This record gives sequence, C-alpha cells and structure tokens, in this order.
Amino acid sequence: MTPVILDISRLISRVRYSTPSGVDRVEMAYARGLLARYGDALAFAAVHPTGLYGRLSRKAALAYLDELERRWSSQEDSPRQLSLPAVLPQLAALLPTRKGVRSGGVYVQASPHHLTNAAKVHRILARERARFLCLVHDLIPIEFPEYARPSGAALHRRRMETVAAAIAQTGGAAIVNSAATGRSLQPWLKPGTPIHVALLGTEALPPAPPEPGDGRPYFVCLGTIEPRKNHLLLLHLWRHLAETLPPESVPRLVVVGRRGWENEQIVDMLERCPALVGHVDELGGCPDARLSALLRGARALLMPSFAEGYGMPVAEALSVGTPVICSDLPALREVGEDVPDYLDPLDGPGWKAAILDHAACGPLHKAQTARLPTWHDPTWDEHIAIVARAIEAFRGSYARRPFS
Repeated sequence: MTPVILDISRLISRVRYSTPSGVDRVEMAYARGLLARYGDALAFAAVHPTGLYGRLSRKAALAYLDELERRWSSQEDSPRQLSLPAVLPQLAALLPTRKGVRSGGVYVQASPHHLTNAAKVHRILARERARFLCLVHDLIPIEFPEYARPSGAALHRRRMETVAAAIAQTGGAAIVNSAATGRSLQPWLKPGTPIHVALLGTEALPPAPPEPGDGRPYFVCLGTIEPRKNHLLLLHLWRHLAETLPPESVPRLVVVGRRGWENEQIVDMLERCPALVGHVDELGGCPDARLSALLRGARALLMPSFAEGYGMPVAEALSVGTPVICSDLPALREVGEDVPDYLDPLDGPGWKAAILDHAACGPLHKAQTARLPTWHDPTWDEHIAIVARAIEAFRGSYARRPFS
C-alpha cells in the first residue's frame, strides 16, 4: 500500500480553541478518513507552533485528535481559548521528530497552513521525497480582494504559487472542493496537472431536540462575520421588518459565527441598532450540540454570500431537514442541487419575500420541504475515496524530480 503522510499542522495550531472552524473540521475528516483507509500506512506530520517540522508520535497524535473531538462535541459552552499553561503538555507531546521518515509516498495537506512559506514547503517535500497532494479550498481572496484582509490577496497568491510549484516539482495533484474552485485553480497549474473534484462530506451533527424559543419562527445565518458573507443585507432587512411589523410578527434571526475582519458596519449594527434588540441574537461560539438544535428548529438557513468556494452550512442544514435560502452561486448549487431557494445576493425585496414566506410556512417553504428528500448528502467516505484514487494513481513512482 502506498505510504501516506498527512500534515495536521492546522489542528495543532488550534490547540487552544474550544470550537472548530470549517478548515479544522476538514483536516479532522482527512485524519479520520485516511486513518480508516490506510491504517498503519498513514503517518502524521506537522509544522509545530515552535516552527519545527517532523513526524509525530502516532500515540500522541491519536490522543490529540480524540481530545479535540471531545472538546468540539461538548454540550457545555467552553471558553473560546484555553490558557497556554493548560495546553503546554499537549504541545510538548506533539513535538515533531526526525524519526520515521521514509523516502517516497504521498504527502497530503488539507489546509493552507504554512503554504505562504514556499521555502519551508520545498524543504519538507525534499526531506520526504513524496508526491504533493493538496486540497485547495478556494481562490476567493485573489478573485475578490475586496472581501479579504488588506494583505489577503497577496498572501493567497503566495499560497497558490507554493501549491503550483510543489505540485509541478513532485509530479503531484490537486483536490478541489467543487468544480467552481477547480475552474479557478486551473490557470495556476501546468496543463495536464490532475485536478480531482471531491465535494466535502457533510458534518454529522449530533441528534438534538429543536432549540426552544419564544414561539416565533427563527432563521439561522452561519459563518464568519465578514463582508463576503453579506450579513448587512440580513441586518438591514431585519431592521426594516422590526420597523414595519408588530413585534410579535417579526421572526428572529440567530447569527452564528466568530467575528472576522473588515466588519465594522456589521458589528455596529449588532451592537448599536435599537431596532434589532429582541429580534437578532449573535452567538460567537456554538458547540455542535447547540448548533444541531438551532438548525433543527430553524425555519430556514440563510446564506446571502457574495462568493463561496463550497458552502458547508448549506449541506449541514439540508442534512437535518432544514430548508435553505441562499445566493445563486455555482459552488452553492453544486452543494444544494435543486433543493434550496436561490436568490441574487443584492435582491433585497426577493430575500424579504422568501423569508416571510418561510416564516409563514407558505408556498416556497412547502415546495422546498417536498424537494428535501431528493437531496444527495455528500459524505466524507465519498470524498476520501476520491482522495485515495488520487493517491493510488501515484503508485509505483514517487517524486519524479530530484530535490535540491
């Protein structure tokens, strides 16, 4: 069986966090999925927070993965970050070593961690003498720099340049989470470079009774609070509803997600808009059990994004039978198929009409509920099977060029 090295640098860098980001969940799914498929042929490696690179103790890595999953699934609201002294024993146990390195195999990276450092990636691959197989999540900071941090576009260009060079150098390949991402990535790679499309698996949310409320229908918006997610559309719409409807007729909006960047206007409305008080709630951190309850009780998930590489919240909502109203983007259509109600992210009147229809269980809501059973739930087994086929395509020949 082809030796496989999985980089879990991202997960180790998140050792202090109590709740996962989307990228955290993806790297965990790779760890679990590849471990189930490759067993002892899978090795763990990482760039440690100290900057050291190497292989990890298998026992320590598996114990750490178990601990993270316990933390993420906790039903208790934990602090957003654990103290440094509390995690020092784990960091010490996860110090990399030079032991266990074998020439050849496939080096799998599922996160953008350290990809801005091309020299480090070059040294890692030279040391491992392995093919490079990298999951690319999106190219949004390059294609839509106005939605990124001020330095976001330049940093992401460096990541893509690193990925392209590493794939070319080792005769590797790319995994993309949607065909839309694949189309964006293709110009960065040499002609003929394999690009494998593998939709991300839907996160299996734990069973939970619907979140109790005050009797009013409510909607959930799930994702980092940043301009690209278009929270302003929803907040302005909710202010309009609060100013034009009786209080008891205004549905609730639950905004779930940590605060990101360039979001001053959004935060100002969340904190200082009197009309939203009692109608809009913000949850910065939300354990899986609470998120499951919120989604199951919601009238619909709202996702008015301007750009997406995939759209995990759409899949999570549909997987528990909750309707979705989302932007009409190619990546979201790949995930949601024909089930959600798709709208232009600038169509305020359209969003208002759809939200009020779903709040009242009107024709749109009933029609989407009838379509829900036709939706195909992407699984991590399907995703990892595509990754495994990409790995096995390298069988018998590893890094085709000598490293220097």
